[in-house]
Amino acid sequence: MRFQIDDVTVYFPYEHIYPEQYEYMVEMKRALDARGHCLLEMPTGTGKTVALALSHRQLRPRQPQQPLKLLYCTRTVHEMEKTLAELRFLYDHLPSGTRLLALGVVSASSRDSVDSSCRRLTASWVRARAAEAPPGTVPSSVLLPPGVYTLQDLRAFGKERGWCPYFLARHMVNYANVVVYSYQYLLDPKVAEIISREMQRECIVVFDEAHNIDNVCIEALSVSVRRVTLDGATRNLTRMTQEIDRFKATDAGRLRAEYNRLVEGLAQRGNLPITDAWLANPALPDDILKEAVPGNIRKAEHFLSVLRRLVQYLKGRLDTENVETESPIGFVASLNSQAGIDQKMLKFCYDRLHSLMMTLEITDTDEYLPVQTVCDFATLVGTYSKGFSIIIEPFDERMPNIPDPVLQLSCHDASLAIKPVFDRFQSVIITSGTLSPIDLYPRLLNFHPVISRSFQMSLTRDCICPMVLTRGSDQLPVSTKYDMRSDPGVVRNYGRLLLEMVGAVPDGIVCFFVSYSYMDSIINSWNEMGILQDIMQHKLIFIETQDVVETTLALDNYRRACDCGRGAVFFSVARGKVAEGIDFDRHYGRLVIMFGIPFQYTLSRILRARLEYLRETFQIKEGDFLTFDAVRQAAQCVGRVIRSKADYGMMIFADKRYSRQDKRSKLPGWILSHLRDAHLNLSTDMALHIAREFLRRMAQPYDKAGVGHQKTLLSQEDLKKMSEDSGSMV
Repeated sequence: MRFQIDDVTVYFPYEHIYPEQYEYMVEMKRALDARGHCLLEMPTGTGKTVALALSHRQLRPRQPQQPLKLLYCTRTVHEMEKTLAELRFLYDHLPSGTRLLALGVVSASSRDSVDSSCRRLTASWVRARAAEAPPGTVPSSVLLPPGVYTLQDLRAFGKERGWCPYFLARHMVNYANVVVYSYQYLLDPKVAEIISREMQRECIVVFDEAHNIDNVCIEALSVSVRRVTLDGATRNLTRMTQEIDRFKATDAGRLRAEYNRLVEGLAQRGNLPITDAWLANPALPDDILKEAVPGNIRKAEHFLSVLRRLVQYLKGRLDTENVETESPIGFVASLNSQAGIDQKMLKFCYDRLHSLMMTLEITDTDEYLPVQTVCDFATLVGTYSKGFSIIIEPFDERMPNIPDPVLQLSCHDASLAIKPVFDRFQSVIITSGTLSPIDLYPRLLNFHPVISRSFQMSLTRDCICPMVLTRGSDQLPVSTKYDMRSDPGVVRNYGRLLLEMVGAVPDGIVCFFVSYSYMDSIINSWNEMGILQDIMQHKLIFIETQDVVETTLALDNYRRACDCGRGAVFFSVARGKVAEGIDFDRHYGRLVIMFGIPFQYTLSRILRARLEYLRETFQIKEGDFLTFDAVRQAAQCVGRVIRSKADYGMMIFADKRYSRQDKRSKLPGWILSHLRDAHLNLSTDMALHIAREFLRRMAQPYDKAGVGHQKTLLSQEDLKKMSEDSGSMV
């Protein structure tokens, strides 16, 4: 179909469009015209990906001489594959003559070992020693034909021509109209400076499923150092000393050349061959010193001496029996007084190490990860004084009898990592199905969106049935509050709830718990009570573990059990892998039960330090942030059950605290709009009755398009009439 948004003609690949999808595109057009950033909360299953893809092709400001690029960032490989599949469908329905090149770029699961193996083949000195270009070299003149290329497509294309698919993707990123890749390629300074450095300002950046974007930003600038890290760094330094001695005996000129280059500065870093720049400086680009390296670390042996003193100092700090919290300024002052290492030396540690590894022609970079981690830590602690804290813990509080000292440089300010993205690109779209309360994100990320809106889901039938269960059939309250979660009555009522539901709900049921430890304890209790055996009379049980392979196998068997009609229950954990990227659409998820509210571990020193920073800097109260974070995780879990308007499913929030307004109000609007007052304070038998009535209604035929004001599918004529009506009102 074809329709108008302002003065722009939009070619839509389907015969109908959802009302909220049309409104979503209108708001994106407004944001792009204003050349600003926007926050858009869009319900799941309402065609968000197609709308975002069309924004880059058809809703952009009219500048034919300067085609725009869409940088589409996702969190998981599964989401990336779904996005590329949508783009492929869209490409097949674009007007003839339209050129589109879309690439999917993804990190390997074991990035460090793959990087190291790659460098052994592609480092400039390895290539120079080869008589001819080594296998995998991509000619600079290569251009892929228009189309949509997944990682598998690039692999097959490269294998056919003898090119490395990674370097083929790196080469084609500059020519592609759409690039789909991970958050880290824009938010992690070590990767962004290499992969995304040449992207122009006019690019449209999309962060999809961005409800946890603040946590991704914080992780990108945080570093943990353990005793095993320092032991590995000591071995790395010993080996590098041996390499320096060998070079002094065989090729002293190379070390002298490096010294002269360091006197002039590290500006040469930007001109490195593509195969030699494996990771950039961990600090943000604007915070990197553009000057010569300090004289006392220019010579290789002097620099290694500084690193030895740093490692020895860190080992001494780990030998403590008490928890210590310190600011970067205090830590640097202590380091300077005890080890003679000042702030400027720390700032240059990572770049100086990179230069030395290049000079020593080290290719097995995975073996040097410990010393790289130490230099990561040194550079960040020397660069930033605000928004960070250093926390030393001699053991994990949950296992106090097991010594496991860790020194953590923890970032508390999510706005630090995303600020370069906001400053560099004129339009950044942050979108997800669970961004409520939407007004908190501008404060957390410290930016001012030109558009901030949450959309409702238009439905011809109430295919979503959220319920708040506050008590069991015996009227005892249920909750995962710390003082109640181990109560036998609560455990029994949770088990009875699931047992009743497996007997009434067909196909698949997904259960989310607040943590792995709580899931393990409640499963053991249910097993002792005989509840698990009763459940398995109706459905099979599969459990998510912290092992990726085991969980993948369990998911596959869960789907097979649902496909064959046996039915199954899947036990999962909020904040786990399944909660973030796996869909339980159609018969794979007719009911999702959220057992409790998934608060973070509130005794965590890192969390407490972050809460203190948010309170002092952004005036965000501790309770508000903790509730916001927990409820968005719960909403993300239950949202897995609905992935289209033709789908239907129930959501049970099994905790008495969800009945409170301060908790419930933070759920997304598209869930709240279906949460009736009569469903706010239910017992198990009441919830069972509502579930049966809901399933009976869903079995009836319905009109998918809707009528009158309840239309959920708009045709070209409907949009034309809406446009004429709005024009006449003006």
